[in-house]
Amino acid sequence: MYISSLKLWNFRKYGSLTFDLENPDLIVPLNKGMNILIGENDSGKSAIIDAIKLVLKTHAYEWIKVEESDFFSVGNETSEVLRIEIEFSGITNREAAHFTEWCGSENEEVKIVDQIQIQRRPKLFLIYQVQIREGKIIPTDIRAGMDGHGNTLTAEAKEYLKCTYLKALRDADSELTAKKNSRLSQILKEHKEFKTKQTNGLHEFEELFDKTSHTIRDKFKEEGGGYNVNIKNVVDDFVSAFIGNDSQSSFDLGPTKISNILEKISLGIVDSNNLGLGTMNRLFMAAELLHLKKANWNGLKLCMIEELEAHLHPQAQLKIINRLKEEPDIQYILTTHSPNITSQADLEDIIICKNNNVYPLGQEHTKLNKESYKYLKRFLDVTKSNLFFSKGNIIVEGWSEEILLPVLARKIDIDLTKNEISIINVASIAYLHFAKIFLREDGEKMSVPISIVTDLDNRSDENGIFKPLHEESEKVKKKQGNLEILKTELNETGISLQIAKEWTLEWCLYKSCLSDLFKNAIANVHSGTDEFKKGEDDNFKVTFQEKFIKKLSKKEGTTPIDKVAVANELADLIEKDIVVTKDQIERDPYLLYIINAIKHVCGNGN
Repeated sequence: MYISSLKLWNFRKYGSLTFDLENPDLIVPLNKGMNILIGENDSGKSAIIDAIKLVLKTHAYEWIKVEESDFFSVGNETSEVLRIEIEFSGITNREAAHFTEWCGSENEEVKIVDQIQIQRRPKLFLIYQVQIREGKIIPTDIRAGMDGHGNTLTAEAKEYLKCTYLKALRDADSELTAKKNSRLSQILKEHKEFKTKQTNGLHEFEELFDKTSHTIRDKFKEEGGGYNVNIKNVVDDFVSAFIGNDSQSSFDLGPTKISNILEKISLGIVDSNNLGLGTMNRLFMAAELLHLKKANWNGLKLCMIEELEAHLHPQAQLKIINRLKEEPDIQYILTTHSPNITSQADLEDIIICKNNNVYPLGQEHTKLNKESYKYLKRFLDVTKSNLFFSKGNIIVEGWSEEILLPVLARKIDIDLTKNEISIINVASIAYLHFAKIFLREDGEKMSVPISIVTDLDNRSDENGIFKPLHEESEKVKKKQGNLEILKTELNETGISLQIAKEWTLEWCLYKSCLSDLFKNAIANVHSGTDEFKKGEDDNFKVTFQEKFIKKLSKKEGTTPIDKVAVANELADLIEKDIVVTKDQIERDPYLLYIINAIKHVCGNGN
C-alpha cells in the first residue's frame, strides 16, 4: 500500500479562509515509489510532509499535535477549520485485513506484464478534520471511510499506518548514542527480533545481561577484594550513616529488561572512531530504514526525509538516492534543494512546489512526450537540474552563450544571479525537451519564464552576403519556417524563442557594436595564425572577414575557430570596456535576440 493522494483544506499556507469540501486548497498526487519535493524556501514542502505526519504519526513516538499556527491565516483572520485527507492505493488483501471496518473498493489500473488491466482493489481514505473555537483547538480523532465522514480508526489500526520520518536538522550523533529513550533504542525495540522471548520468558539479551550483572555484583561483594575494600565498603560506611545501619550499596548494571538494555546500545562503524556528521547521518538513515525492511510486515512502508542532502557531500548524495531507488516496495517522500539528487531522479518522480500549488512532472501532467522523458532521463545531469531551482531559465545551445550571457546582462544592469536565473546549456538543439518541462497538460502556468536562444544557421558567402529565404537550401528554409511557427506557438505559453538575426552567435557578435572587441578576442586567441595576426599599425588585414567566414563555415582546408576560448577572452574584454554603452548594446539589431532573452526571464522584456 502507498499514499496515492493528499488533500489539504486550510492547512498552513494552503488555504482560503472558507471551507468547501468539494474544492480542496491543495491536491498532491504521489507515486508509489519515489517522490521528490523541490522548491524555494517557504514554498510549502515541509507543510506537505507535516500534514502526513500529523495524521499517520511516526515510529519515533514523538509528540505531534495540531497547533494554532497550522490553521491558514491572512492578516488577523484565521480559518476555523482545517482538514487533511489521505488516500491509499495498491492495498493487498493481507494489508486490507487490518482495515476491514474502514476499507472500501474502487476500480484501479493494474499493470500485468505489459498490459494495463482494470481490477477491483481495496481502497482506504483517512480523514482528519480539526476546528478552532474561541481560540481553542477542539480535539478530534482520525477517521477512515469512503463516505467523506468515516468512522474512528482504532489504535491498533493506526500502528499499521505509522511512517518513518527524518527531520531536516538531524542530530544523528545524539540519536545513535546510548542513553535513556535514545532513538536507536526505539528503533530496535520495535523490531520483531527484540520481541521474541525464550521458553523461560526472557529475551536472550535479558538472560545474558542478567548473568553479566550478577558477575559484576559478586565482584563488589568478594571479601578482601579491591572492589569490596576500596569502593563498596567505603560507600557502605557513608550509606549506613546517611540512611540506616542495615542499608548497603549494590553495584550492578541496572534493570535487565530489554528496553533498558537497548538504551545501552550505540551504533557506529567498525574500526572507526570520531565519525563526522556526514557518516553519522548516513548511519542514522540506515538505522531508520530498519522499520521498512521488517520481514512479513503488512503495514505501510513510507519513509519521509527532509533535506536528504544535510551534511552530505555530492557523491554521498548520489550514492544514497541511487540506493533508495532500489527499494520498489518502499514509498519515499523527500524534500531537497540539491541538483545532485534531482539529477539522479526520474523526471516523473519530481514535484515542484510553487505559487501555493504543486506541479508533478509525471507524463500525465506535462506537455512532454514519451521521447522527451526518455531523452531527459539520460541528459538531465547536475548542471541542467539547476532549472528546477531557479526563478527563470535561459536555455542555450552551447558554451559560448553560457559564458557571454551573464556578462552582457551585467552590461545592461541586470544581474542574473541576483535574479536567480539559470543558464541551461543543452549543448545541442534539443532545447524543447527541457523547455516543455514547465508546460502543463491542464494549461496552468507555473510562472517560470523560459527563454530559448538559438542560431539561425543560414550561411553567408565570402563577402558576408546572405541569400533571400526563397533562394536558400531546402534545409535552411525548413529550419527557418519551423522556427517561426515554433516561436508563435511558444510565445502563447510564456516561452520566448529568440533567434539569431543571422547565422550564429559569433557572426552576430562580429556584426554588432562589439565587433572590435570580438576581433581582438579572436586575435588574442589565434595570435599564431597568419589570417588573424595584426599588422604593425595594430590593425587587421583587410581579408579578416573573408578568413573569418571560411573558419566559421568550417571550409575544407581551414581550422575552425576555438569558440569557447574566444568567448572567454571576449567576456574579459567586455567587462573591462568603457567605450560601448548600455544603450548601444540594447539597440543593436544583432544583439537584440540575446537582450530580449535576458529581459524576458527577468520580467522586464517581451
